[in-house]
Amino acid sequence: MPEQLEERVAHLEGEVARLKNKIENNLFSKPWWERIAGTFADNSAYDEAMRLGHEYRDSLRPSSKEPSDE
Repeated sequence: MPEQLEERVAHLEGEVARLKNKIENNLFSKPWWERIAGTFADNSAYDEAMRLGHEYRDSLRPSSKEPSDE
């Protein structure tokens, strides 16, 4: 039984060392938005989604042509 515990501890120590190495090698140094910047460049589906989103948000705004409740 102690051998199993020692093996588990050794495995966990190895995993901790691996994770520390990732951090030290700057794999997590950039914020997520910088890591994905440019992912959708020249993507017509993305452009259409942005256009539709803008159109939807605009539809939620009160129109200046409508009379106000004042």
